[in-house]
Amino acid sequence: MPRCRVNLSTMIFLVILQGAAVVLFCGWYVQLSPCASAPSNGKVHILLLSSWRSGSSFVGQVFSQHPSVFYLMEPAWHVWTKLQKPGARALRMAVRDLLRSVFQCDLSVMEAYLPEQHNVSSLFMWSHSRALCSPPACPLTPRNQFSNQTRCFQRCDARGLQAVEDACGTYSHVVLKEVRFFELESLYPLLQDPSLDLRIIHLVRDPRAVVRSREESAKAFVSDNAVVLEQRSIPAAEVQYQVMQEICRSHVRINERAILKPPPFLKGRYKMVRYEDVARNPLEEISAMYDFVGLEMTRQLEEWIYRVTHGKGKGSRKEAFKITSRNAADVSQAWRTTMPHNKVRRIQEVCKGAMSLLGYRTVNSEKEQKRLDIDVLVPREPYQFSWLPSKTEHPSND
Repeated sequence: MPRCRVNLSTMIFLVILQGAAVVLFCGWYVQLSPCASAPSNGKVHILLLSSWRSGSSFVGQVFSQHPSVFYLMEPAWHVWTKLQKPGARALRMAVRDLLRSVFQCDLSVMEAYLPEQHNVSSLFMWSHSRALCSPPACPLTPRNQFSNQTRCFQRCDARGLQAVEDACGTYSHVVLKEVRFFELESLYPLLQDPSLDLRIIHLVRDPRAVVRSREESAKAFVSDNAVVLEQRSIPAAEVQYQVMQEICRSHVRINERAILKPPPFLKGRYKMVRYEDVARNPLEEISAMYDFVGLEMTRQLEEWIYRVTHGKGKGSRKEAFKITSRNAADVSQAWRTTMPHNKVRRIQEVCKGAMSLLGYRTVNSEKEQKRLDIDVLVPREPYQFSWLPSKTEHPSND
């Protein structure tokens, strides 16, 4: 039987050749792998996921005013405004990809949706972001102070978006508020992206209160309603109910996907919050949200939260899109004294499943509706759906 003799130099050559092949293959694989993204570098990315008129502007400000947070309000508004004809399904991937870039402080993605000559003021509700009113974006507001939207709007506009990117890079937390997702599956690639440390806060509100608030600003929702309803032709009187049915279904889809057999990468990433709980116990609920994403509550923030949730009255129509000092508990109950019962009954019909899941009791008569001593909010314990992180680190403030 013939023997194959291999001398020492040949063996060394073959080992080196094999090693080189492994190195080349690994390099090739890493370049092609979708998971070969840069690490998150300690940044925490938070998506405040909600629907229109659900208290998300207020909760957004709770994050925006924090000195460690870079905040933008509804960047996907630009996608829906620029690409008006398709429905929400056709736009969801474009929205997701935009969010990925903005989370990574890359604002070049916005170029496709902004005017050719654009300023910071071209961004939707830009002055609602304290970070865009503070250094390095603008010298107006020190980072440890609360911003004034009117003064910011007057003094902090800048040409181009470089100032936005520069500011974003200096914060430990990037928070985006969005109302244009109707299921969680579109967000899976972001949750699996190692360059993002994404947490989702899912804010819900009693649909009866949502409708009452939407009616105060009905004209502002005409375009969005058409996208939600996939451009279907629906009688005008039915539009608000059909939209609310889609919104309620989306809350059920999102919550059930996160709670019933969630994918492993969602563990520690999802928290559901009811606006009514925030209205009743603002400091407790906001502190819990801060803990969930690794932010520290400060004395200044405690005082600001108390002021804006313990004002007088329910707010006027002119204040529908503003954060003003008003009584949060009164606002959350306003639908009970102002909405006709037949309308309340219809909303309860189209949102029955969501109300049951999220913990909102129905009212069966006008008398029951107007009796404010009857609590329509189910105690929160069975409804506090969240995967709590096993360990939440608290990055130091920038």
